[in-house]
Amino acid sequence: MLQLGNLISYFEDSALADSIRENDVLFPLIESVHVLSICLVVGSILAVDLRLLGLASVHRPVSRVTRGILPLTWCAFVVAVASGSLMFISNATKYLGNGYFIAKIFLIGAAGLNMAIFHALGAKDLPRWENEAHPPLPARLAGILSILLWVAVVACGRWIGFTMKVG
Repeated sequence: MLQLGNLISYFEDSALADSIRENDVLFPLIESVHVLSICLVVGSILAVDLRLLGLASVHRPVSRVTRGILPLTWCAFVVAVASGSLMFISNATKYLGNGYFIAKIFLIGAAGLNMAIFHALGAKDLPRWENEAHPPLPARLAGILSILLWVAVVACGRWIGFTMKVG
């Protein structure tokens, strides 16, 4: 645990973190990029989830929907992680003391786990049902859980800014 603390202190005390903290334009710019990339992540995931729920693109195979959308999702996710990491290092100890930040990180992990479980179990017989307007229950459950998790991620992210201790 001491090594993790040292690593966090190293990044928080870096010239890059100082620049982000002290520059009047840099943090808001990084935050704007982060918000836009999160919008792309959540919006593109929502499109797939709505297909899994049988509420959108029902005349398209699930694999066609995911093949068209997921590259955008992953690119936006990389940008969100990079911009989020830059914001994090600017005040790492304050972020780590914020319950909404911790919840956001765990919720992102839970959303990733939901996706992994869906791909490992629910989508193993995808060719059998992907053309159906209403996918099987496990796929629909994965879709609704994904929506709930990502909405919670966004809500926690929004509350981080309102609950960060100043000074």
